[in-house]
Formats: sequence, structure tokens, C-alpha cells
Amino acid sequence: MISTLQPDKMGSYAPEDVIFLLRDIGSAFLEMDNEKREQLIQSGIHYSEMLPVEQQPSDTYMNLFYKALDAYAERIAIAVGVVAEQIIENRGLENLILVSLARAGTPIGILIKRYIAIRYHVNVPHYSISILRGRGFDETAIRYILTQHPLGSLQFIDGWTGKGAITNELIQSCQKFNLQYQAQLSANLAVLADPGHCAAIYGTREDFLIPSACLNSTVSGLVSRTVLNLQFMDANDFHGAKYYKELEAVDVSKLYIERIVTCFEQVQSKIVLQIQEQEFSPITWEGMKSVQTIQRDFGIDNIHFIKPGVGETTRVLLRRIPWKILINPHYMDELKHILLLAQEKNVLVEEYSYMSYACCGLIKEL
Repeated sequence: MISTLQPDKMGSYAPEDVIFLLRDIGSAFLEMDNEKREQLIQSGIHYSEMLPVEQQPSDTYMNLFYKALDAYAERIAIAVGVVAEQIIENRGLENLILVSLARAGTPIGILIKRYIAIRYHVNVPHYSISILRGRGFDETAIRYILTQHPLGSLQFIDGWTGKGAITNELIQSCQKFNLQYQAQLSANLAVLADPGHCAAIYGTREDFLIPSACLNSTVSGLVSRTVLNLQFMDANDFHGAKYYKELEAVDVSKLYIERIVTCFEQVQSKIVLQIQEQEFSPITWEGMKSVQTIQRDFGIDNIHFIKPGVGETTRVLLRRIPWKILINPHYMDELKHILLLAQEKNVLVEEYSYMSYACCGLIKEL
């Protein structure tokens, strides 16, 4: 099980905040426009074999991001604290290793690490690894972590849940890895928002906007989506990613972290209160039931074309070809960035309230 491979230095975050366990594939040309990518994905090519084009966001959209960050910074700080306290209660601090799922999990993992450092004066190791739907997590990265920390208790972290595909992927990956290496990885995922009702540790089950979902690499350390393309990559190496140096001038990755960290002190009493009041209910996969209802109501054959939740709907608008966006009228006031993106891309918006989510993106069948 011992891993001697070394990852490449990646990302615009300080190494004290996170170590990406990735191979730099900067020389490969994998970017394609959304239309071309969508056609290839729908023809059966795995999404991790190519990359979307990373655009510099418009000024209007960036203003919206800053507004969202101001509006939600406290709410995120509270969710981070609630999650961190649950992690500590479950695992203690002694051998705790934070393992965030690249990309969306990375800023969340950093925030949890910072919270623990401020509150408990303990510097917990934090790595970011790749996990891909249908292909599992990067085993090379997990072996690397366990080589560095033989007694490590790994806590997997993501930003939010959609319908639970990544949760499922993590469960299967952990089972497979544990069997193969007689390891004891726990697939208990920790997320800030769990509208899918499929994570063991969560800050809230409300489907709210985590502003880092609004952007791509410019809020995730300028790192691309992770790639596994065996045409030019070794199956036994780390999964790959690119570093977008050309976007350094518009990188808000560190700003995002610092803005939320400044809230930790003032929300401490609210974190304690929420932990006392929150009824931590079991996993019910409630979100999946909503998705099945949507599938039936809109006659959608492929469940992968349904992307529920604020985070996933944002992604559909940013890097897929949307058919329509469903908005739960109850959350209308919180979805300004969704409505703006839909308007910019001329996508139909429809009110629909039969779901546990604030909104849902439906992908166009090409």
C-alpha cells in the first residue's frame, strides 16, 4: 500500500491551507466549448476526459458574487462551525486528517481547518483529492495520505449534496479500498448544505447558496476540474488537473476564505446554539425521491440530466447545455444569480415546488 509517488505543486492557496494530491496536466489541450462537450458526454465519453472552457466572469456576475458573499458569509461561517464541531465529536483531533473532494470541497475543507486552528489551536492536515462519478476516488491519493499518516482518521468533505451521486461514489470507493488494503476508511461525508438528505455530517439541510458554487476555478485555487484520461495519463498515477495561471488577476480564492474566517468569532454563540437546537436526522435520501418525481413529471429518461440544488443548478448554467431551470417559489428571493445566469443564456425558468431543493437544472438532450 505504501505510495512513493509525489504530487505536483498546485493551486493558488497557501500550502499551509491545503495540499492538492494531483498531477499537473497543464500541457494537455482538453478544453472544449459547452455544446461540443455536452455532445461527447451524451454520446458516452466520460466527463472527466475533457474540460470546460474557463471564462472570466462578467462584471455583473462578479458583483453578484460579492453581494452573495456579503449576504451569506455569516451563514457559511455558522455551517462551517457546526460541521467542524460534529467532526471533532465523531473523530477527536488526535489523528484527524481532512480530505476534501476537489473542487467544490476544497474551500470548505480550508474553512474547517481554519476554524479548528482558531478554536482549538490544533493544525489539522488537509488534502484535496479527486473523485469522479462512475470512477471513484483517486486511490493513489488515498495511499499517499495513509503513507504520510499511518494512523490517520480520514474525514471526507464536500461543499453540498445534489442527488447523492458523489455520496454513493464515496461509499463504493471506501468499501473497495477497505477490502483491497484491509483499511478502515469511513465514507461518512461532511458537507455544509445537505438538501439531498444523504450526508452523515451537515451544517444544514436547507438548500442555500454557497457563494463558491457561483464560480469555477477562480474560487477554488485556480485549479481546473479533475481529469482522468488514460490516453495520456497513467492509471496508477494521481488524477490530473490544470492550474489556470492566466486567471490570477481575477482569483478570489483567498479573499473568499478570509471573508468567512473573519466571521468565526462573532458567530460562535450561534454555532453552539444551532448544535443544541438542530435535530440531526438520519440519512433518508429524500433528495433522490424529489429527483424521481421530477423525472416522472418532465418525462426525462436519463436521471443524470437532472441536477438538483443551488450548487448543481449553477454548474448546469455555467458549463452544461440547460433545457430549463426549475425554481421552488419558496426560495425565489435567494436565487438572483440563477435568474441572472438563466437570463444571460436565454434559458427557460419554470416554477416547481414538489422538491426538497430551492432549484433544479435540467440538461438538454441533444
